[in-house]
Amino acid sequence: MRLTTDGLIVKEQKVGENDRLVTALTRDKGLIRAFARGALGLKNKNGAGTGLFCYSQLTLFSKGDTYTIDEAALQQSFFSLRKDIVKLSLAQYFCEIAIVMAPRETEAEDFLRLLLNALYLLSETKRPALLIKAAVELKTACLAGYMPDAGACAQCGTKESAAWFFNARSGLIFCDSCRPPEGTAVELPCALRDAVLYISGAEVSRVFGFQLSDNALEALSKMTEYYLQVQAECGFSTLEFYYSIARPM
Repeated sequence: MRLTTDGLIVKEQKVGENDRLVTALTRDKGLIRAFARGALGLKNKNGAGTGLFCYSQLTLFSKGDTYTIDEAALQQSFFSLRKDIVKLSLAQYFCEIAIVMAPRETEAEDFLRLLLNALYLLSETKRPALLIKAAVELKTACLAGYMPDAGACAQCGTKESAAWFFNARSGLIFCDSCRPPEGTAVELPCALRDAVLYISGAEVSRVFGFQLSDNALEALSKMTEYYLQVQAECGFSTLEFYYSIARPM
């Protein structure tokens, strides 16, 4: 079967002398693995469009669950990310999130748009890195079916409270009066709760359109990464690498 779709290369590895095996997040088929025959050859037509972070129009042939890239027309490369090791590591983390959370063999346009927007904002320094990170973590969880219920207290239903408490496992929040047992929830200041509501409800094209102080962004980032890990039931090796260079001891 022949298929043409847009896709972002989120993982690549060398196979043999000149071939690439890539994982692509595609608009129409979600996550797929595909061979790019001869892509590492100096004169191969598909070399430029099948590298990591390359957004390309992919012409694919499939046989069962095996894909081969016949043509990769490069649309954007995000090459500037490779010039900054901190940005590069964060971009690799975003790609790992997609590999874990995005669907396979089904439409994934919102996942793709979210990741493309994140890489663009990161590469152009259009938003603070922690803001981009938090939005990607939480919105990806929402798209995958793990949207937190932060609109009202899960116990009494109030929508107003001096402080909120968030249970990452259930995705529920509780007001100050219904504070859950210690150790079962983290405090969520009102500004962070507003950010959670915004990210959860916003269209993908507008999900990065909020502002917080540096301290609040750091707190939000810690909360969203923990929430994502709990819902995904796994850690992310690229996140560990990001922290090893973003926060040197």
